[in-house]
Amino acid sequence: MQNTISGTQYEVIEWNYLSGKSYPDPFNEVTLDVQITDSTNRSWLVPAFWCGENKWGVRFSAPDKGRYSITSLCSDANNHDLHNQKNTLHISPYKGENQVLSHGSLQVAPSKRYFEFQDGTPFFWLADTWWMAFCKRLSWPDDIRVLVENRVNKGFTVIQIVAGLYPDMPPFDERGMNEAGFPWDKNYVKINPAYFNMADLRLQFLVKSGLIPCIVGAWGYHLQLLGVSKMKQHWRNLIARWGAYPVIWCTAGEAAMPYYLSENIERDKKQQIAGWTEVGRYIRKTDPFHRVVTIHPASKQAGRDQVDDDGLLDFDMLQTGHQDYTCVENTITIVSHEYSRKPTMPVINGEVVYEGHMQSNWQNLQRFMFWSCMLNGASGHTYGAGGIWQINTKEHPYGASPHGGTYENTPWDQAMNLPGSEQLGIGKALLLRYPWWRTEPHPEWVEPHWTHDNYLLPYAAGIPGELRIIYIPGRFYDWSGPLIKGIEKKTPYKAFYVNPIDGKEHHLGAVRADTGGSWKAPNTPLCQDWVLVLERL
Repeated sequence: MQNTISGTQYEVIEWNYLSGKSYPDPFNEVTLDVQITDSTNRSWLVPAFWCGENKWGVRFSAPDKGRYSITSLCSDANNHDLHNQKNTLHISPYKGENQVLSHGSLQVAPSKRYFEFQDGTPFFWLADTWWMAFCKRLSWPDDIRVLVENRVNKGFTVIQIVAGLYPDMPPFDERGMNEAGFPWDKNYVKINPAYFNMADLRLQFLVKSGLIPCIVGAWGYHLQLLGVSKMKQHWRNLIARWGAYPVIWCTAGEAAMPYYLSENIERDKKQQIAGWTEVGRYIRKTDPFHRVVTIHPASKQAGRDQVDDDGLLDFDMLQTGHQDYTCVENTITIVSHEYSRKPTMPVINGEVVYEGHMQSNWQNLQRFMFWSCMLNGASGHTYGAGGIWQINTKEHPYGASPHGGTYENTPWDQAMNLPGSEQLGIGKALLLRYPWWRTEPHPEWVEPHWTHDNYLLPYAAGIPGELRIIYIPGRFYDWSGPLIKGIEKKTPYKAFYVNPIDGKEHHLGAVRADTGGSWKAPNTPLCQDWVLVLERL
């Protein structure tokens, strides 16, 4: 192995260790880490990943330029090819323009209300849901390039993707295979490195394209199949392979939900909460890069309730349902409750009303969920589409779920053009014009406004004295503008309506409040939903 390894700040550097000593079962018999130390004595204990046979790989991304020392630490101290190997890492400053890399690592802002990069740049979470995108039905490289380009052009920033132990199928279902097979052998003795080599290509392309992967380690019920010890091995492999990339960790998907055909739901749920809590502690202990961590909950629940210790989470991910407008009450109730919950952490609705799912949840509901969640304090929003989350293709529709029913047969390349995805990008673009990370919910600013008796009334948020954003849900035969209340004296505003379907603006001129600080907005241009903006002059 070379004495000096060269690399660039923020970018992933990879090197290998080759053992001259053979092991009958190297994945289970050998543990290899490397201690990396910079000139200020900051230190990282980085796990290595098994590459197959007698080879191990290490990936590292340096936060600063300069020289770093490397010492390998092997569980077999007598293996001098793997243990106490010393090298030097020379890191040059980053000069690229990749929006994911150029600002440093992602973290939670000091206010605990949103995400920011290492240099303080706020990060807007607009995610798409590709649960099964490591499978071969989304081919490499052709298919993933098409889908990535579509999402980047619409303004998405995060991709939610499962690391091979998928939802909605029994273990070792061929629909979960990629070009190299399954992630584990069928006895769960060892991982399949070739599977992860193919997954590497997809993940690396996401990062190169400016998208942050949110890696879901496994769907919750797989913990019953692997057990906690093997799930820790699974997670160690993920951290070793992908932790150096600008990823987000999601400990599990639907963590507390037992397998679909479970015969003892309450027992399995209790075991999974305890098990995923233990795995969550392991992730915290093992990840040298300290990537932000969450957990994806069972339906109509919050992530905090999937573990026994919410201190294991950096942000609260929600799932609030797929049953069209009947999910509105539950969604707003959970989002507003979690926003107020202590300790404070960012809130993301990570799964809600996939567009086209079960032939429902169309673009008008996508807009409603985006705007109502954002104006109730969410730190971003996750979109999903029927046909994409399962990676349906025209030739190979996903087919039946374990319960025997089929959700939809829409191919992914049709689903990617459903209008809701573009309209959420329009919403994000509008918010990016302002310091959206400083906005707070202010339902009292608009009349009428949503209440627990009626969730289909306007939502308001903003920054006192600077900005007010009001979302007016669609109504039948009603064009009336809302009453804006509590306008600050001597604060001049201009107002305009924004069409959330196409982003076109309808300017209303200066706001002239009455002596009580109220202003009645004029009628909306069309009978549909609208966004009303009051911007300080």
